Amino acid sequence: MEENIEQLTEQKETSPKFREGVLASLPIFIGYIPVAITFGLLAKSTGLTLLETFLFSALVFAGASQFMALQLIQGGAEPVQIIIATLIMNFRHFLMSSHLSTIFPIKEKPWLIPFLSFGVTDESFAYFSTSKHHRSADFILGLEYSAYTSWVGGTIIGYLFGNILPPILQASMGIALYALFVALLIPEAKKSLSITLTAIIGGVTHSFLSWLGIFSSGWNIIMAILIAASVSTWITGEKEENE
Repeated sequence: MEENIEQLTEQKETSPKFREGVLASLPIFIGYIPVAITFGLLAKSTGLTLLETFLFSALVFAGASQFMALQLIQGGAEPVQIIIATLIMNFRHFLMSSHLSTIFPIKEKPWLIPFLSFGVTDESFAYFSTSKHHRSADFILGLEYSAYTSWVGGTIIGYLFGNILPPILQASMGIALYALFVALLIPEAKKSLSITLTAIIGGVTHSFLSWLGIFSSGWNIIMAILIAASVSTWITGEKEENE
């Protein structure tokens, strides 16, 4: 393991492809910073320590799931609920990784697989799945870990210095993730009926379950995700068969 890490470090220092990957990640790098700062700020207000917040981003590295976990923690959800909800929300990574395994150079350098897979996010997946160039291992690592540095660094900045921001700016950053979700959802919803149905069914289901007040917030999210995905898949599947 130590030899693998040394090889990885040497490649980062010497490979021009790695530097190209870092440059290609600039839009992601810049986009992650305000959201990561928001996470660090919210984590502190939730009661997490600096070390816990750092490890949250450094080990999990899944923005949407981290924010969801914070909400569940605030709502008093049990650890098992947080784990299940996070697993379901991140289940898409199985599909993304399956696709990327066909284009990543994993056969040439199999020891890189853990490092390559850990750095996969929605944004990096979108880049790699649409770009037919720069698929060398060094380039991939440069892009992924530049984004990773931005996310972890922004988290620490938000935790340490978020409170010095004006209150109005702190409040606006608190809804930054929701604005990001809406910005990502609406364009895709216009293109895909299944995405539109999933979003609507998920929102309605979660609102209904919250109104009933039978289950905790953690189980409400888990059931809303499962119901929305199942019903949407069934409806779109029936429609495709009829066509």
